[in-house]
Amino acid sequence: MAEQPIKRQFVSFAFYKISEEFRKLAKGERQKVKESFIKAAEEFRKDGILLAYSTLGFKAGVDLMLWRISYDLDSFQRMDSRLYQSALGPYLTQPASYLAMTKRSTYIDKHSHGEGMEESRTNILPGKFKYIFIYPFVKTREWYLLSKEDRQKVMDEHIRVGNMYPSVKLNTTYSFGLDDQDFVVAFETDIPGDFLDLVMALRETVGSKYTVRDTPIYTCKLVELAEALDLLG
Repeated sequence: MAEQPIKRQFVSFAFYKISEEFRKLAKGERQKVKESFIKAAEEFRKDGILLAYSTLGFKAGVDLMLWRISYDLDSFQRMDSRLYQSALGPYLTQPASYLAMTKRSTYIDKHSHGEGMEESRTNILPGKFKYIFIYPFVKTREWYLLSKEDRQKVMDEHIRVGNMYPSVKLNTTYSFGLDDQDFVVAFETDIPGDFLDLVMALRETVGSKYTVRDTPIYTCKLVELAEALDLLG
C-alpha cells in the first residue's frame, strides 16, 4: 500500500492595530465593541487553532497578534471578514501579516534534537510558552545553488548551536510562493535572554552569510484575547 501523504497545516501570523478613536469611546461602549470582536474571533476555533498575543509596548505600530493554524487556507479570509464586520472593525487595521505552511525539514532527519530546534514538524503544538518572537526569513539565491551536501554541513552547525538553548522552541514554516519571504520563523520561550543569546550565536555561524532578510522582528506575549484588548483600554 502506498504511503499516505502527511497532512500539512496553513499558518497565519496576523498583526492588528487598534486606532486611538477606540480608546475615546465610553467605557460601556468599549466593552461592547470588545465583546463583539471576541465573539467574531472565537468562531475561528471550529476551523483550527487560535492564540492571542499582546505586542503592546514591544513594537511600534502593532497592538495585537493572532496566531492561526488551520488545514483550510480560506478560514483565514473568513475570520478576517468577520473581524472587520465586528463592532471593532472600524477601529482596526492590519499593518503586517505572514502566511506559511508546515513542511518536513530536509536537514534535520538524521539529528536527535530536543525542544530547541524542531524544524521539521508538520503539526504545530503552540502556546506552551509565555513569549514568541516572529520574523520573516529570506535566504540568498546562492544558498539554493549549493549542493545538498554543502547545505547539510551548514545546517549541521546551525542545528548544533540551536540545541545549546533547549529553553527556546523553534517553529519553522514555509512561505515559498505563498508570501514574500522564504520562511516564517517563530521562537517560543519563557526566557527572552536565552533567545537573545541564541540569535547572537547564530550570527557567528556560516549560515548567517546566506541571509538576505530576517526583519522585522516581533516580540509577543501570550494572553487571553480579552486581556489583550483590555490592555488597550
